Amino acid sequence: MLRSVILAASRNRGIERLVSNAPVSRAVVRRFVGGGDASAAVGAASTLVEDGLLVTLDHLGEDTGDARQAGVIAEEYLGLLQALGRAGLAERIGPLTARAEVSVKLSAIGQALPGDGEKIALEHARRICAAARAVGATVTLDMEDHTTTDATLATLVELREDFPETAGVLQSYLRRTEGDCRALSGPGSRIRLCKGAYKEPASVAYQDDLDVDVSYVRCMNILLAGQGYPMFATHDPRLVDIARERAKFHGKGQHEYELQMLYGVRPSEQRRLAREGETVRVYVPYGSDWYGYLMRRLAERPSNLSFFLRSLVSKR
Repeated sequence: MLRSVILAASRNRGIERLVSNAPVSRAVVRRFVGGGDASAAVGAASTLVEDGLLVTLDHLGEDTGDARQAGVIAEEYLGLLQALGRAGLAERIGPLTARAEVSVKLSAIGQALPGDGEKIALEHARRICAAARAVGATVTLDMEDHTTTDATLATLVELREDFPETAGVLQSYLRRTEGDCRALSGPGSRIRLCKGAYKEPASVAYQDDLDVDVSYVRCMNILLAGQGYPMFATHDPRLVDIARERAKFHGKGQHEYELQMLYGVRPSEQRRLAREGETVRVYVPYGSDWYGYLMRRLAERPSNLSFFLRSLVSKR
């Protein structure tokens, strides 16, 4: 029930105004958001890379309902990639891996527009992928609610024809995801596995946390048994340990998969894992549209509410 309340609040403009103006919100934003613009985000990325971590940057925003705004967001990504290149953060450290990459929500660049929305998003995504390749970076297409899954995966397949390094995201709470993992675990495929952060009906998604976790492990094994480059996005210590153990079981070296965590969440653990040789990438959101992002992170696991509050007074 708490999860449903949080998700409902994420789309309530009145609550958004109240939360945005609360003094504690400034501390939350400083801790979990990498700044208000590309310059601040690149600065945050530089600090993380200096600490031995990799980075993916996400310009906050989704559900763009205006074609002009979709173009503005696409241009934001082009400028961000140029800034990453100038800062020396975008070089490849492997055939499919860059120190810094970008994560893009297709709904932010036009997917949800009526009529030619999917075509518009694809054209913008092509420009972003081309700009990323020009500086050595890579692109991950973020996943959103289940109604967009087929369209997002279709766009991913089309982009990979010219940009095979483009990554996708799969969500373990969806019942279909094991099949998608099998289909997308071929040579050169980069897939980020996460639990999922949207309210979905029981007909398409597991509702119990344990079922979501068990699905995560099943999907993890499928990806590790494949020929792609899996990326495991989780802060759950049990799942991190399982990922490391299963990677060894499947004969994967530490350079053949990634662990991913959110900016500001368990930062000491991120660095500890990196010191132990793990490839750890930090997901750094930036921009002014932070409210929906943080609310979805809380909804992923409502216990995150107390965790986030504790994080404000702890550097661990």
